[in-house]
Amino acid sequence: MNKQKFIDKFMAAFVLLAMFKVIGIVAELFHESFWSVVGNLMIFLIVAFIILMVIAFLKDKEQSKQNSKRGRAGGGNFYLENSLFDRIRSKYEDLAQKYIAEKEYKKAAKVYMNLLQDHYRGAKTLEDGGFYNEAAAVYLKKLKNKSDAAHCYEKAKQYKKAIDLYKEMEQKEKVGDLYKEINDLKNAHTYYQMVADDYTTNNQMVKASLVYRKKMEKPEDAQKVLLKGWEEDKDAFNCLNNYFTNIFDTKKLEAEIQSLYEKTPAYKKMTYLEAMKYEFKKDPKLQPVTRKIAYEIIAGKIENRSEIVNELKYFNPDDEVILKDISRFKTGRNKMFRN
Repeated sequence: MNKQKFIDKFMAAFVLLAMFKVIGIVAELFHESFWSVVGNLMIFLIVAFIILMVIAFLKDKEQSKQNSKRGRAGGGNFYLENSLFDRIRSKYEDLAQKYIAEKEYKKAAKVYMNLLQDHYRGAKTLEDGGFYNEAAAVYLKKLKNKSDAAHCYEKAKQYKKAIDLYKEMEQKEKVGDLYKEINDLKNAHTYYQMVADDYTTNNQMVKASLVYRKKMEKPEDAQKVLLKGWEEDKDAFNCLNNYFTNIFDTKKLEAEIQSLYEKTPAYKKMTYLEAMKYEFKKDPKLQPVTRKIAYEIIAGKIENRSEIVNELKYFNPDDEVILKDISRFKTGRNKMFRN
């Protein structure tokens, strides 16, 4: 089959398919509005006209070449077909972009989905145009994308639909956030508690405490879970550090620092010392108690860990004498070992 015959047959096939498409669009009157069907029909007729113009152009071009040379068979049809469909696709793309520029997002989406078979760009175009419910339906039914569908329902303030999808995806914290958005605090706290329990089970005590404090507004429970993390060696330092950070009254904090130190076992004293460095810098009123605790820890460890003497400088940052004492101690210690 030469190119001329191929174009003739393609045109005949296209006209036949176009007739079936027109009948199909008219049949939509049974389940869609009259103006929606008219809109679809107009889009199709415009596109069909463009395609027919392209085919006619190719036909005329081929006829003018037939007298000078013959087209190659077989492979020539393949390249012609590809070129033709590329041109048609380009026309569709231009049409969709034209509609977007005119803010006709629904029409652009129909071009993407019906003519280009690109449901993702169709859904994204609807979303960009603010048609969130329609976009969600495409994400869900055509693309099976629950995450983007839920996000669109959330934008549309269809919170119950979004909640159902987030439940299916087991995004418990997001479910809690949306219940809180609609003032359903009972359900919100139920899901926040699930999140906190999951974090606790995975030894993520600081994250669990943030859920209690920020989401559920339960600072006492937040402190309990941090204290549990410290006592059970589950991210101990960060739990202790955050525990102290959440005590805003300086006198209460001073008392708590002393009280917890007295309960701290020997193997955790070095961790406690690291925490004291932070508390020492926090407030001048805390410096006496933190320095005293630091000295006790250093004195208790210096026999077996001489390098711990360097920690003194953190609790005496402006004392040049103590820096010299540290240097003399290290020098004397080294001489003792050499002798």
